[in-house]
Amino acid sequence: MCVEGEHVVYCCGARVRISEKGIEVLTEPLVEYCPLHEALYGTKQIDVKAVRKSVEVKIAGFGFCCANRLFDAEPVVAYGASEMMRCWLEKGLVDCAVVACEGAGTVITANGELVQGIGGRLTGIIKTSPIREVITRIEDKGGVVLSRTDARIDQAEGVKKAFDLGFKRIAVSVAGFQSQTISEIRSLEAEAGLDVLVFSVCNTCVRNKDVQHIKKADIVCASASKIVRKEVGSNALMQLGVTIPVYALTPKGKRLVLAYINGFKDKLVIFRTRKLPYLAEKRGPRLRT
Repeated sequence: MCVEGEHVVYCCGARVRISEKGIEVLTEPLVEYCPLHEALYGTKQIDVKAVRKSVEVKIAGFGFCCANRLFDAEPVVAYGASEMMRCWLEKGLVDCAVVACEGAGTVITANGELVQGIGGRLTGIIKTSPIREVITRIEDKGGVVLSRTDARIDQAEGVKKAFDLGFKRIAVSVAGFQSQTISEIRSLEAEAGLDVLVFSVCNTCVRNKDVQHIKKADIVCASASKIVRKEVGSNALMQLGVTIPVYALTPKGKRLVLAYINGFKDKLVIFRTRKLPYLAEKRGPRLRT
């Protein structure tokens, strides 16, 4: 194990602590099957053992939570937040992105490759510890770390910092378990006259009380959440994907999603013009009953 510090993440709805002592799966996974998890890790049945294995693969494969953390800019999924943000940055549609990275916390950057490198296989980070080498590598690639001393994750403060750095059009990712941050960002946006694109991610564990905040996002990844599919998907202007749907809730979100898929030159994108959300039986993740 090359892990430094202590990091707590969600993986398939399970709370996981990663430290020098090893990998501890603290709760049972909420998801029993996920097509993305199967594609990435070959797992057909998700249990505590499978969650631990996937974290081990991340550590061994690209230095997750380690000083030798790799920032591979290759796309991982078709409709991922990091993939879309990279596109928007490279096309000049947003000025910067505010994202979270283990070992660094909240990061502000205009480097699309760095955004992809951070988020490619990242799961929901609840808390993390600073790793000096990771922070240095992020800064070398044009990233600004919100708090080098404690690597705290605070996306609203990250948006404020981006504004202080002179950025006006900001894309920010917010995990479902921090959903109230979306409302904080909307208040900040109105006060400061900013243009903020909020991408709601890692929503497997959201509860009913989170929906009021998530509905204020521009784009929402449904993850494995039935609540998001039912309560948020019904408000969508557009849906991408079926197995793990991504919903555009606002005209701005729809515009940027269309700009992203415009780059799919060798792929076929199909839109279904029917009442959303569009659900296909047995195509998405399955929650435990």
